[in-house]
Amino acid sequence: MMNSRPVPQRCPHDRAAVDVPHAPDDGVIARRFLEFVDAPSFPCVGSKAALARGAIHPQQFGRLGDRGNDAALLDALAGFAERVDAVDAQDRTVYSFVALFEGPQDTDEPRFEALLWSQLQRLHDLDVKRGTPWAADVSRDPADPHFSLSLAGHPFFVIGLHPGASRIARRFEWPAMVFNSHRQFEQLRADGRYQKMQAATRERDIQLQGSINPNLADFGAAAETRQYSGRQAEADWTCPFRVRAPK
Repeated sequence: MMNSRPVPQRCPHDRAAVDVPHAPDDGVIARRFLEFVDAPSFPCVGSKAALARGAIHPQQFGRLGDRGNDAALLDALAGFAERVDAVDAQDRTVYSFVALFEGPQDTDEPRFEALLWSQLQRLHDLDVKRGTPWAADVSRDPADPHFSLSLAGHPFFVIGLHPGASRIARRFEWPAMVFNSHRQFEQLRADGRYQKMQAATRERDIQLQGSINPNLADFGAAAETRQYSGRQAEADWTCPFRVRAPK
């Protein structure tokens, strides 16, 4: 776990200047990710606040698509969810779990989207196999604006990043998935912080790329599944995720 705040030596968006290792050692990808968030141009103010508080928890796994990651990732999310649920109600810190994958580093947006949903489906299937119920405070329908991904009994909003992303804010050197607690988002909205953070992030994203992310919607106004991979989804896009009935 890395709780210190690293000082970046170069902008992570300048991919030509980055020496990408073929087989990164443990901790290398986590350090690069924290540098990525710490870069002055990175637009998400919520992530920057979490970084300043040591509340971003990165963990490295094998290549995205490797089934050998499934149990370890679900276990890590279960531990993270337990810690988030145990946080004092007065604690205003927003925590994030980041799954970092050693590859592939040549994904275009359709391939990454397929890998992301395949990984999330396998995590859900394993969750069902373990007998874990779906979180009661969110919808089970991926097309419902009140859906969030339930894993280990906790609802998550997922943000995918990868080298081939068209949005600069989603363009990280390795595939990654950020798991944010839906319950913390609800708390942010209830106390008025979410709207302020959203407005500031959108303004910074426009400064970075010249336009707002076309997939973004106000929290609870459209299905969040359209945002997970970062690819601009077509109007008739259907989420490939299927919620299984517990056995």
